[in-house]
Amino acid sequence: MVPFDFAYYRPQSIAEATALFAALERDGKRPLYYGGGTEIITLSRLNLVRTAAVIDIKSIPECRSLDVDNGSLVLGAALSLGELEEANPFPLLTKAAREVADRTARNQITLGGNICGQIFYRETALPLFVAEADVIIAGPYGIRQCRFLDLFHQQLQLGRGEFVVQFKVDRATATLPHFHRKRRKQGEVGYPLVTIAALKKDGTVRVALSGICPFPFRSADVEAHLNDRNRPVGERIQAAVDAFPRPILHDIEGSADYRLFVAAQLLEDMLRELGDGETV
Repeated sequence: MVPFDFAYYRPQSIAEATALFAALERDGKRPLYYGGGTEIITLSRLNLVRTAAVIDIKSIPECRSLDVDNGSLVLGAALSLGELEEANPFPLLTKAAREVADRTARNQITLGGNICGQIFYRETALPLFVAEADVIIAGPYGIRQCRFLDLFHQQLQLGRGEFVVQFKVDRATATLPHFHRKRRKQGEVGYPLVTIAALKKDGTVRVALSGICPFPFRSADVEAHLNDRNRPVGERIQAAVDAFPRPILHDIEGSADYRLFVAAQLLEDMLRELGDGETV
C-alpha cells in the first residue's frame, strides 16, 4: 500500500500528458509519469518517493507501439518486459529483458521504466547502447529524437516534464550476431554481479556492461582494446578491463576484484562465441 494519497491521471495522447504535467506542476503537485509503477510503489513505501499526482502513459498509443517504420523497429516505452519477451522483436533485448526480476514482475515493469528507474542496473539499456538506438522524448517543448547513447550519461538525461515515448532500432541491426550473459552472486535470483550484451557488425564487436559500476556503460576505449586483433586475446581483455570507467562496485553482492574477474571471463566467452577469440 502506498503511504500517501495522490491523484491518478490516464491521458490518451502525448499532448494531453505534457499539458497535464505542466498544470499539475504549476499547482505544486510534483507529478510523476507512471508506466508499470513497480518502482514508484516500492520506493514510496520506503519514503524515497512522494507525489500528489501520477500520470499513467500506458494509454498513449505511441508509448505502446511495437512496429516497423521505414526500416526501424519501434518499441514503445510502456511495453512491459513480458510483452517484449513474448514478441521477441529484437533477440538481444529479449534476452536482457528475460533476465530482469521474475515473470510476474516483468509483466509490470516497462522498458522505459527499467531504463529510467532509480535501480541503477538498467539492464535493458545495454542492447540499446550496442544497437545505437534512437530515443523519442516528449516534453514541454515538444517531441525530440536523439541517439540514446548520446543522451545517457550514467542515466538518461531527461528534463523536468519530459518522458520517453519510444526507442527506435535499425531493423537489420536487431538481427546481427549477438551475445548476452548475466552472472549473479548465487543461482538465478538476486541482483547481477555482471551483465554483458554485445553485437558484432562488420567484423567489429560492440559491447556494453552493467553491474561493474553504479551505472551501465558502453565505452569506445574498451571496444578499441577488444577489437585490436594485433594483440593476443588475453592482452586485449586485460586492457579492456583496465579501461572500465570508475568507480568499480564493491558491495555485498561482490567485491570490486571479483566483479572484474567475472567481467574478464565473460569478455573471453563473448569473443570466443562471436568469432574473435581465435588467438586465446
